[in-house]
Amino acid sequence: MKKFSLVFLGSKEIGAYCLKQLLERQDELNIEIIGVKSKENKLDGQETVTSLTKTHTLGVIEDLDDIPHCDFLLSVQHYEILKAHHIKRASKLAVNLHMAPLPEYRGSNQFSFAIIDQIDYFGTTLHKMEEGIDNGDILFERRFPIQKDIWVEDLYIKTVEESKRLFSECIADLIELNFRAIAQSSLLSERKSNFHLRKEINELKIIDEDWPQEKKNRYIRATAMPGFEMPYFLVDGEKKYYKRS
Repeated sequence: MKKFSLVFLGSKEIGAYCLKQLLERQDELNIEIIGVKSKENKLDGQETVTSLTKTHTLGVIEDLDDIPHCDFLLSVQHYEILKAHHIKRASKLAVNLHMAPLPEYRGSNQFSFAIIDQIDYFGTTLHKMEEGIDNGDILFERRFPIQKDIWVEDLYIKTVEESKRLFSECIADLIELNFRAIAQSSLLSERKSNFHLRKEINELKIIDEDWPQEKKNRYIRATAMPGFEMPYFLVDGEKKYYKRS
């Protein structure tokens, strides 16, 4: 039986996990990985998409326009926005793993905004890729409760673990096209919808010392991510940083 061709775009710890799953389950899934695109990221683990690509001598894609025609295109925490002609390289299905509930949190900084919004749940989603950002039909999802005083680092770690479980449990059904696609627009009456840009995090980190203590604590918990600039307040134009105690 001819194998399905698959292109993988991804980064960070979750990207490496998903690629490793695909590599370990190639025979079971009847797939052949014909190209990989990635770059180093602050949230990479010890094993990265790049290191797996080298270890398994997979073809490296340098530019999105070089994506070959394939059966499946899979994106996991990829850093570039694909255009329609990139997505159409996949003849059967193009899928994105978005580590947030949809349509509630499209775009970036979803962990921070979930804490600021004081929601008591979060989620992770496998959705069909369409032109635009995180707006395709939902194929599979996991949702889970989160504690009221959670920190952004802990929410990220929890979401990575839930995303690993989602991917492991659902990848076979994705390859077999065994799912019921749900349009995000059909969920708007029961779920809100937000979209956030990556640059918004810069404003979230500026803490006003005149805010009520609860609000200060919430914004600090939402933005104090190790490896990145910490939240701060200004004294005579100088940044004074907070950190997790």
